Amino acid sequence: MHNKGFVFATVLLGVMAVVLTTLAYFRGDGAHIEGLKGAFRLTLNILPLIFFAMIIGGMIQILIPKDLIMNWIGSGSGIRGVVIGSLAGVITPGAPYVSYPIAAALIQSGAGIPTIISFVTSLSLLSATKIPMEIGIIGINFTSLRLICTFLFPFVAGIIALLIKNLIR
Repeated sequence: MHNKGFVFATVLLGVMAVVLTTLAYFRGDGAHIEGLKGAFRLTLNILPLIFFAMIIGGMIQILIPKDLIMNWIGSGSGIRGVVIGSLAGVITPGAPYVSYPIAAALIQSGAGIPTIISFVTSLSLLSATKIPMEIGIIGINFTSLRLICTFLFPFVAGIIALLIKNLIR
């Protein structure tokens, strides 16, 4: 039931994990054990976020009527869908393991691909929940310049997706 991309990514990550664990093992200093302990701690920290993101994704599919999604952000929503996707990405909290299940649920519920491209691009570049940390760590001058340089990217990415979609019809 998984798509080919999911299977490929799973196999690729599995191979990388085995190779890196093997390299750590052959260092001979117990690094592989420390690495596995760190992975376990990280899994325990992230698991609740993934669990709740999956619930949100499932509830989106059940609670938001498909015709509402189709009308506002469906494949025929055009620029309106791109703008909504771009704005939604700015205000959506969380890392990719939180937002990707939401994006997948929206696609399965009828959201247009250009809208979701805008959403994911905006989330990566303009997420309001990440900006304070970026300012704190890298500085306000850098963050301001980066935001000015990338502000239109989510919208442009969505428009490009719309154009490509219309060309391949």
